[in-house]
Amino acid sequence: MEIREHHDHDVLVIGAGGAGLRAAVAAAETGVSVGLVCKSLLGKAHTVMAEGGIASALGNLRAEDNWRVHFRDTMRGGKGMNDWRMAQIHAQEAPDRVRELEAWGALFDRTEDGRMNQRPFGGHTYARLAHVGDRTGLEMIRTLQDHTVHEDVDIFMECTAIRLFVVDGRVAGVLAYWRPTGEFILFRAKSIVLASGGIGKAWRVTSNSWEYTGDGMAMAYSVGAELLGMEFVQFHPTGMVWPPSVRGTLVTEGVRGEGGVLTNSEGDRFMFRYIPELYRADTADTEAEADRWAAGDRINNRRPPELLTRDVVAKAIESEVEAGRGSSHGGAFLNIAEKRDPDYIRAKLPSMYHQFKELAGVDITKEAMEVGPTMHYVMGGIKVDPETAESTVPGLYAAGEVAAGLHGGNRLGGNSLSDLVVFGRRAGEAAATVAKRQQGWREIPTEELTSAITKALAPFRNKDRQNPFAIQEELQQVMQHKVGIARTQEGLEEALQEIRALQSSLETCSANGEGAYNPGWNTWLDLHSLLVVSEAVTLSALDRRESRGGHTRIDFPDSDPEYGNHTTIVSKTGKQMTTTREPVPTPPDDLEKLIEEGV
Repeated sequence: MEIREHHDHDVLVIGAGGAGLRAAVAAAETGVSVGLVCKSLLGKAHTVMAEGGIASALGNLRAEDNWRVHFRDTMRGGKGMNDWRMAQIHAQEAPDRVRELEAWGALFDRTEDGRMNQRPFGGHTYARLAHVGDRTGLEMIRTLQDHTVHEDVDIFMECTAIRLFVVDGRVAGVLAYWRPTGEFILFRAKSIVLASGGIGKAWRVTSNSWEYTGDGMAMAYSVGAELLGMEFVQFHPTGMVWPPSVRGTLVTEGVRGEGGVLTNSEGDRFMFRYIPELYRADTADTEAEADRWAAGDRINNRRPPELLTRDVVAKAIESEVEAGRGSSHGGAFLNIAEKRDPDYIRAKLPSMYHQFKELAGVDITKEAMEVGPTMHYVMGGIKVDPETAESTVPGLYAAGEVAAGLHGGNRLGGNSLSDLVVFGRRAGEAAATVAKRQQGWREIPTEELTSAITKALAPFRNKDRQNPFAIQEELQQVMQHKVGIARTQEGLEEALQEIRALQSSLETCSANGEGAYNPGWNTWLDLHSLLVVSEAVTLSALDRRESRGGHTRIDFPDSDPEYGNHTTIVSKTGKQMTTTREPVPTPPDDLEKLIEEGV
């Protein structure tokens, strides 16, 4: 099939979530031509799943909150695996980005005196998350989308990127296809920003929607970009567990931020048994003290244990279930009805109220929710420069969940949304600056285009072979049970063998019909990315023989200082995926002291 459609842009942004939209706006404001490619419809971005709030040290509820406290919380939450400079930039610039959203029309909840309200979240010392009820991500997308369409940005919806091209050592373009027709489209660009999100559809139980197949990471890896920290996968502690049709659907951390408590089948508020030593001085150790905090008494700032970091809470729920104290459907109970009156719940958590009412037949103003861990986020991703968000491939930038470094071994709730706007803006500006210096577009070799198209159409030539949906199902089972919330050497080695076998099986899969509206072919293409990122996660998890943040090894249950000093790099060597180790960047003395001793 020949390519009938070509487009040239100075900057091409792949992904239309918060990071992609902010990058597109930043680039367009410099006067360069910008294209925006989105796999689904504009506005149907995973950013809307971030419901609880956007983290920034505005200091509206606690005047003593500032970027230093936010930086310290991010570094501690990331178990010291963060790129300190990214964490510093994020903490310093997040307040301006949030105020910018407000200036662009975002309608944040207000305090009685008219300032942006902020709610508490796990791992944050102070109430820090500006929010719009429990629909913060949706409001961000509405605001950014409205701002983007008023800029001179060309938008390509239902268009999936499948192959990057590098010419003379710089990224030069991307091959994509229209999902409704199956026809190919070629984009040439002087700079490309990847903002394509995460990898959640590699797991069976996930809060992620169908678009999250690791496309950006896999494409970047294929042209020589390095991946960083892929073993660190976040299992959000509270996803729906019943009914089965909605298993994994996110239950915002805002429920716990507004006073919700976790109990087991015996009625025990079990989180008090799982407080790590690192957080003991900051965490309430009695129910009375926790209730005082939730009610607004911030004496000594000892927050409830339900607001510990996500890795701690998820592992605690898993431990209760394994000990036989789980709910009837294999989770725990999350109850806000005992702590807040119905009108308060409906006002502060409207989406959660309707979600449980309509999907599970549960009235959260009267009953407890059943929740359990769900694959939610990957802290790893494309290695980028903290100042410009450029990858190790010149001209290729990455921002948002597709990029690594900021969150280290575990992401704090709310930091994802501020990450999007802080580094989305930086990526867009840097990409535009470089594009302005380049004269014309690089010509992509015809043989490379032909090879990419021939490979993409391979399943139509394979008649009556294995169905790609069977491979997807098998991959999700492998990742769920062997590369999930708790891992072992034996399980990871088996998973690696099975993933590589699936990669071989994929090449002989078949797709019936034609390219138009063909979910079998779409899935086959997505699986190439899913298998790459799954192998990267598994190899990285094998390399890290300790437990830290979002990576838990049953056979190595403790954190090891030796492993805490390095991060795992995944790169392509010939046709093989290999891992190497690289030192974690060391903060300057003043920031190191701040992390260790507190503000």
